[in-house]
Formats: sequence, C-alpha cells, structure tokens
Amino acid sequence: MGASAQAPTREATLTLLLRQGEISAADLASELGISVQAMRRHLRTLEDEGLVEASPITAGPGRPSNQWRLTQQGHQHFPDGSDTFALNLLESMAKSLPPETLATLLDRQAHEKAHHYRHQLGDGPLEQRIRRLVRLRSHEGYVSEMVPAENGLGWYINEFHCSVQRIAEEFPAVCDQELQLIRMTFPDCQVERVHWRLESGHSCGFQISPTSTTSNESKPGFSP
Repeated sequence: MGASAQAPTREATLTLLLRQGEISAADLASELGISVQAMRRHLRTLEDEGLVEASPITAGPGRPSNQWRLTQQGHQHFPDGSDTFALNLLESMAKSLPPETLATLLDRQAHEKAHHYRHQLGDGPLEQRIRRLVRLRSHEGYVSEMVPAENGLGWYINEFHCSVQRIAEEFPAVCDQELQLIRMTFPDCQVERVHWRLESGHSCGFQISPTSTTSNESKPGFSP
C-alpha cells in the first residue's frame, strides 16, 4: 500500500481510537473496510511511533486478543487549543499587570519546573542527567537531541520543535525563562544558548558545560 493510501488510514485509525477509547484490530478493520492483517500492520507502525498501545484481554477460551488505545502522545496528535488559551491569558496579564510582576510570575514558574526536572533527573553523572532531560523534553513536545559539544566541553541540547513557539513569538521573555530553567536544572554547570529559532535557523540549542568542580565522569564520551 502506497503512502497516499496509508495517510488516510492512519488518520482514520487514530480518530476511531480517540472516539472508541479501546477497540480491537478486527473491529477497527471492519469499521475501515480493510483486512485485519493490513490493520495490524498499521497498528504496529503506530505503536513504533509511540501513538498507540495494546493490552491483552481474555474473553473466553483461546488466545487473548489485544485491545488498542491511544497513548498520551497519540492524544497530543490532535490539536487541543491550549497554546491559544495560554497566549490569550498572557496577553491579558501583560495588559493588566506591571511588567515586573509578569516577569516574577514567569521566574517562579521556571523555579518550580526546574525543581521538578531535578527530581526526575536524580544525582547521577552529568551525561546521564542530560539524557534524561532530553527524554523529558521530547515527551513535552520539544523533539530534543543530545550531541557532544564541538569544543569538547560538555554537550549540546538541540530542540527542533518548540511546544511554546506561538507564545514565544509574542512574548520572547518566555525564551529567557527557558534559558534560566535549564541553568537552574543544572546548577553545577555553565549553560549558554548557542542558537535560537526566533533569531535564525531551524532549532533552539543550549550548551551544557561541566564546571571545574564537576567530576571527570561528566566529560563527553563517558557512559555510566
């Protein structure tokens, strides 16, 4: 089946799962008028992409059958309008609050999120903590990657999709908050912005460099 035929089936499958909650491959195939074998192939592809997941159920004698449902990432495939709500809220706050009050609120939010990140990352070697942050950020929609810094000092975190881009375009202070957030997440490191989507290029990036007091285990190339 070509890509042009797969795309409508993909979207129809995701939409049916959204409506039904849980459904078997056989029932999905029946609804869409394709073979069960073809539907299972579609579901496995969607599973590999992290959009769907299966749980086996036993409804009598014989092999258990799978019930398929959307993952959290699968639900995020559908637009929810939350960025529009947040943008409108910030616009209202900017009109009614002094600039320093809005900056204080953003700073408080960065402190709270950094605390959450540090709790999730733990106290392991720096490389391990950065890898965990990349996974967390990717789950938040930032499409992040981690690569060794060109100068050999630490690592770059590159983010090719920004989940708050619409907000950042109207309120660049949000980007300043993101930089402070990464700095507070790694208080034992030097963190600098190395590229910025709003300024040029197609991604945002930060360099996280161990300080002189950080363990040698934090140098690129070390894998705990």
